[in-house]
Parts: sequence; C-alpha cells; structure tokens
Amino acid sequence: MSDAVTKRFVDLSHTVEHGMITYPGLPAPTVSDFLSRQESRAHYSPDTEFHIGRIEMVANTGTYLDTPFHRYPEGRDLSELPLEAMADLEGVVIRVLRSERAIGTEPFNGLDLCGKAVLVETGWSAHWATERYLSGHPYLTEGAALRLVAARAALVGIDSLNIDDTNDGRRPVHSLLLRAGIPIVEHMTGLSLLPARGFRFFAVPVKVKGLGSFPVRAFAQI
Repeated sequence: MSDAVTKRFVDLSHTVEHGMITYPGLPAPTVSDFLSRQESRAHYSPDTEFHIGRIEMVANTGTYLDTPFHRYPEGRDLSELPLEAMADLEGVVIRVLRSERAIGTEPFNGLDLCGKAVLVETGWSAHWATERYLSGHPYLTEGAALRLVAARAALVGIDSLNIDDTNDGRRPVHSLLLRAGIPIVEHMTGLSLLPARGFRFFAVPVKVKGLGSFPVRAFAQI
C-alpha cells in the first residue's frame, strides 16, 4: 500500500465562528457578507453568482501562532518567519492530563525534543466555547520553558487558554520561547487523536507584515 493511501490528516484547530470568544477581554470575530450572492447577481451573467465575505477580528483569534514579534519589536513577524519553522515538523505529544495547573520540567525530562514541534496535551480544549475555558487553565512554568529552550524545540503548542499563567504579568514562557525564536501555538484541540510520536506537524498563518500573531489551520499528518 502506498504512502498516499496510508497517511491521514488530523485537524488540531478550533473553528472560527461569528461571536466566539477566544480570550477574556478580546473582541469576538464578526463574520458577515461584503457581497452577498443575491447582490452579486447584478454583476454577472444569469445563473452566475459569487459570495465575498468579510471578517473583522483581532489577530489572536481561534487557534493561532505567535511569532517572536508578538513579544519583541525586533523579532521576526508573520512575513519573516520561514516555512521551515511552522511546516512539516517532526511532532511529539506530551500528555499532562492531571489536576495540577502548573506544568513543570518533569514531563519533558529525558526526551529528545531538538528540532521538534512539542505539543502539550492538557485536555483543557474540552471546555472550549464555555465559561470554564476562560479561567483556571493549565500552563507551563518558567522552568519548563527553560527546558524547552535548552532542548532546542522547534515549536511549542498547547491545547489551553494560554501557555503562560495569566496571573504572571511577566509572561515568562512567551518571553523565553519567543526570544529563542521558538513559535508558540495556543488554543489547540484534538491532540488526543495523535500518537505520542511518528507524525508531522503544520501550523502556517497568513504572511502579514507587521503582525506577530494570526490564526492557523493547525494539523498533523500521520
């Protein structure tokens, strides 16, 4: 059986919908028509119509990727981050399904994470689109971030509200990973569908100059 037949894709992204809330204090996206199908009929031949949509949103909406520019003005933005940093990465899932919110170094110890997309499964995505999702989320500690930087991870993702403890205004995990040039993907889902190893990871945003974050269609190829 060929590779084309045996390989499959797993979607790891939440759907962006009109009115949904990604993060407390950030506005929901507004999805509407710029040109409706009915309105478009005046511009084309009979029986021909098109739809042109409009979406208004902040860059941190849905499942999104943070580049170094999100934290540092001198860091690479969406237009400068190479595809190799976001696509066709060897993936590793770190499963941390427990009651403690703070995730330290222990789950990462003894693992070869160099050059890999390290995806942290906490199970928090089960609360997506509920009030529960918006507070009390699991997060990585500063020590865990130092471990990932030292291991030279290529990218770090999490299925949670934020990779940092939002009560810590320093945002040490964002600060350490993004200073090291390691992109972050937050608000992931579907990580339970992945094996711990043996998959390729992709999370490529639109190539926008001057932005540090943007939604992605994150997925894995198994």
